[in-house]
Amino acid sequence: MSLQSEFDAETKAGNPAPSTARTDPGTLRHDWTREEVEALFALPFNDLVFEAQIAHRRWFNPNQVQMSTLLSIKTGGCPEDCGYCAQSAKFDTGLKASKLMEVEKVLAEARKAKEAGSSRYCMGAAWREPKDRDMDTICAIVQGVKEMGMETCMTLGMLSGQQVHRLAQAGLDYYNHNIDTSEEYYDKIISTRTFQDRLDTLERVRQAGINVCSGGIVGMGEEQSDRAGMLMALANLEEHPQSVPINMLIPMEGTPLEGEGQIDPLDFVRTIAVARIMMPQSMVRIAAGREHMSDETQTLCFLAGANSIFTGDKLLTAKNPGDAHDARLMGKLGIEPMPAHSCPAEK
Repeated sequence: MSLQSEFDAETKAGNPAPSTARTDPGTLRHDWTREEVEALFALPFNDLVFEAQIAHRRWFNPNQVQMSTLLSIKTGGCPEDCGYCAQSAKFDTGLKASKLMEVEKVLAEARKAKEAGSSRYCMGAAWREPKDRDMDTICAIVQGVKEMGMETCMTLGMLSGQQVHRLAQAGLDYYNHNIDTSEEYYDKIISTRTFQDRLDTLERVRQAGINVCSGGIVGMGEEQSDRAGMLMALANLEEHPQSVPINMLIPMEGTPLEGEGQIDPLDFVRTIAVARIMMPQSMVRIAAGREHMSDETQTLCFLAGANSIFTGDKLLTAKNPGDAHDARLMGKLGIEPMPAHSCPAEK
């Protein structure tokens, strides 16, 4: 009996449905209210994960996870003041700024990632926004990685309309631009750009026909209502982001959030589950923080609908579990790598 059939049988038998805020995973909603989202977060844990499993299995193979690799192609020296980021020039973190990597060096790293099993290659540059003079290099990188048969993703900060157009012409598959947290909590984390600035960039990307990758960070001192607000802002966009990374804060020395305590692992799993229910066709990625998660926590995340991770030993400037560890965990769970371009919402 399928998970959906089990749910239907339970309901017909007179047992209570697991949620008073259900949504049909076959219908995409863009009209979530804060009360509905907070009701999902408040569900008993078993009911929440059960509902997330229904949504996940409606659109994805539950035993596949996308293996992605993230490379910093330009590190440090960013003029923004994001309170979590070691790459900000405003904080004394000991990180030296570097120049944009050469095309062939990036492509060499991409080949290694593909050989290690990654189907998606993500590249990040510590900029407020790219300069037009850098776009030739950026576009050449996109084209080179794309020719390898991998999904391409870039995160470069805010973009002008012309820059978005050039990335689309180069064939960029995804553009990452996280909203980070709720609109209400945003100014406690960042002052150098507004929440609306983030949304404006996402809209330019969407209008250009590039898939949107946008999520946030949990564990920055926010309340559960802020996590609800963050997911509501994403799910109520005109299109759901095709990729939704959920990051667990890694407190970085020298940043304003270096003393922040770790979020309760089950609260992190709840965030994954609610994201899966609200955006059922999207890739939901466990992003930063896996180095500090137990295998059991990661397993619960997969059970709650996460189906993408970053592999390798490093995630921009932070540690990551590494390929050998991930291979052992996936082997124990019977999880296989997901092929590129498997997201049902991908353009």
